[in-house]
Amino acid sequence: MQEILDATIENIAVSQRANLEVFSGTLQHLAQTDRDIIVVTSDSRGSGKLVPFGQKFPEQIIEVGIAEQNLVGVSAGLASAGKKVFAVSPACFLTARALEQIKNDVAYSNNPVKLIGISAGVSYGALGSTHHSLHDFAVLRTINNIIVVAPADNFETEQAILLAAESNIPVYIRFGKKQMPLLSEDEKTFGFGKGRIVREGSDITIIGTGETVAPALLAAEKLEREYNVSAAVVSMHTIKPLDYDLLQNIAAAGQPVLTVEEHSIYGGLGEACASFLIQHNFHNRFKIMGIPDEYTVTGSQTEIFNHYGISEGGIAAAALGLVR
Repeated sequence: MQEILDATIENIAVSQRANLEVFSGTLQHLAQTDRDIIVVTSDSRGSGKLVPFGQKFPEQIIEVGIAEQNLVGVSAGLASAGKKVFAVSPACFLTARALEQIKNDVAYSNNPVKLIGISAGVSYGALGSTHHSLHDFAVLRTINNIIVVAPADNFETEQAILLAAESNIPVYIRFGKKQMPLLSEDEKTFGFGKGRIVREGSDITIIGTGETVAPALLAAEKLEREYNVSAAVVSMHTIKPLDYDLLQNIAAAGQPVLTVEEHSIYGGLGEACASFLIQHNFHNRFKIMGIPDEYTVTGSQTEIFNHYGISEGGIAAAALGLVR
């Protein structure tokens, strides 16, 4: 396994790609030598960037149609027979319509399905709130025996898929649509349940997950450049299990903590961090940034991010408010 991890680091794109493209490429790499790799889709072969996989490995992909509950049930059955199953479906439907099957057929039955939620968060843009997945962290955090992951860049995506393929417990991984920059040339370590420090800082720590880490990093650079504020940035790619050791070290330093997520402000990364901090008697200045308790404005992902302040300027402003 370590040889695969080392070799594939070299395949991180020279130019940035969408994480879904890296997901598909990594699966193809694995399937070349492992016939137990099986992909199950719910009419999402195209949106999941899996057309090349289906062309190369037609006997290792199953299409169930727009039937997410069947998708999870079939995947659980295949996993129980020893297959390494990746169930791919839009996150909004996978974690709502098929939630009972995830809870009972996958997690409770300990069938190590790799649940891949595509077009997550507000990636569907103008299709609106019916297609947004702003609940998935919250509902899956309450289910025992499942790892919850939101990779921030191409490196984290590749490593997450490699680890998920070998995991003996269920994993949920969510992906957006946009091309993502490589966050750090230096920090190339990855493990489930271990946050990744992509920028050091001494005045405030910004903790992001998934596609919010990139604007958080831009905000940190803006803070340094324009306000002489030193901001650390953490990619907390694993929502469950959370990296409590890292969170404790951050809090013990006494600096403010700002969390940023493409999710409801209820039940996600921010509340997971806040719960740990308050129960362990930390009282750092703290703020959660995310989507408030409302149906979102209509627009592209970028427009929605800007509206709710999940942007370079918005995150920088929130950080300044905590520091000052």
